[in-house]
Amino acid sequence: MSPHALSPSLGRTVDETAAYLSAKFAVTSNGFLPKDAPLKELPPYYASWDAIIRRLPQLLRTGALRDKAKELEVLSTDELKTEAQWRRAYVILGFLAQAYVWGGCQPAEVLPAAISVPFLHVSAHLELPPVLTYAASNLWNFTCRPGADFTDVDAVRSMHTFTGTEDESWFFMISVAMEAQAGRAIAATTRALEAAAKQSPRDYDALARALDDLAAGIDEVGRLLERMHERCDPDVFYHQIRPFLAGSKNMEAAGLPRGVLYPERQSGDDGRWTGSWHQWRGGSNGQSSMIQFFDVVLGVEHANEGNSRASPPPGGEPAPRSYHEEVRDYMPGPHRRFLVHVSQQGSLRELAQKLQQQQQSGTSLDERQRGFCDAYVRATETLGTLRNKHIQIVTRYIILPAKRAAREMLETNGDDRVEAPKRQNLATSSAVKSSQGSGGSGVGGVGGAVEEPELRGTGGTTLIPFLKQSRDETFEAGYLKT
Repeated sequence: MSPHALSPSLGRTVDETAAYLSAKFAVTSNGFLPKDAPLKELPPYYASWDAIIRRLPQLLRTGALRDKAKELEVLSTDELKTEAQWRRAYVILGFLAQAYVWGGCQPAEVLPAAISVPFLHVSAHLELPPVLTYAASNLWNFTCRPGADFTDVDAVRSMHTFTGTEDESWFFMISVAMEAQAGRAIAATTRALEAAAKQSPRDYDALARALDDLAAGIDEVGRLLERMHERCDPDVFYHQIRPFLAGSKNMEAAGLPRGVLYPERQSGDDGRWTGSWHQWRGGSNGQSSMIQFFDVVLGVEHANEGNSRASPPPGGEPAPRSYHEEVRDYMPGPHRRFLVHVSQQGSLRELAQKLQQQQQSGTSLDERQRGFCDAYVRATETLGTLRNKHIQIVTRYIILPAKRAAREMLETNGDDRVEAPKRQNLATSSAVKSSQGSGGSGVGGVGGAVEEPELRGTGGTTLIPFLKQSRDETFEAGYLKT
């Protein structure tokens, strides 16, 4: 029988569930990471890609990246035979595209055909947009010490970075270890959801155990996140790494009013390349299927960004998708379908709410039912705590460096000295221009005080308001409101 034809029956063991998830949704024992470490090189036909990506930090430091990229030939994707090869090609082209756009004094609006043409083909195969997504920078971009576990952040390392720094590798690898840690609970939790979907009887003890295991996994993910400071300096991240992670959506202030032009085909006698303008969000941990898996299992509902469940537009138009819904377009196709599969089982929040309603109507809950409800509340609180930790990381690595940068701009305001051109720093320029456009006087605002800039993440959201709203919505799920 084909793995795709397997029935999600309750008689399946956890191991059988794991095999089913791997075959149909590319969800492995490491969660959304591959079962084995990604490939380190492509077939010889793509040697020029492997060569330039290995020299990427040096080429960016010397300002030679764009010239080298223009020298590349347009290669066919016909020599990519395995999914591991397609994924490595996506990683290489994603890094090259980002480096080309942001690797100069000003952003580049047009990609070379040698990058864009194969990138479009590879992206279509993997059902991903042609930009450096979380999948490219994290899920498929690491090596691991022989015999070690992907959850050991000291044993994994990024294959490719923009800066060549330990800070950047550590930044990416914290997420890799977090993904692997969460992956340990996915099969068991999915099976528990299938059990919850069955009308009768329900094994509330098993559901409570699955929730406690999930909460323990989320807690371990949070512990890994708290290790970010060990080898990633906030100023290195903000000024050197973060600018390369930006997308082309809502980037007018940074110099990309139309986004980026992707050459697609040659036309005319002169062989001129024509293409389309694209605007994509940048890579972001919000594109992690792991976080959305937690949300789906626990029934955490997210509103439109900054809207707190605003009413639909008048005239019968559908409400715009929330950021959490839109960002699924930036996940590998099989992972998107897995989240849909899980959501179709019904959330544990719904079951907990029904039990609460029974109790409110005068029907006593037995010990197992109460234990399940308590386990559900603990799990949502643990996820809310993880989101609080994320807010703390964002404050340390983005908000505070942005304030320092704004103060430095204020102190040098009016200085007539001419300095050599510097690479476009998306984070700083966006923060400064946001302050300038908010009614203040330059970066200092009225009276010379540094205003609070409306900082956006590389994924395009307003940072702190969005993260706080997501956290509040998580804790709200645990209140079991009816």
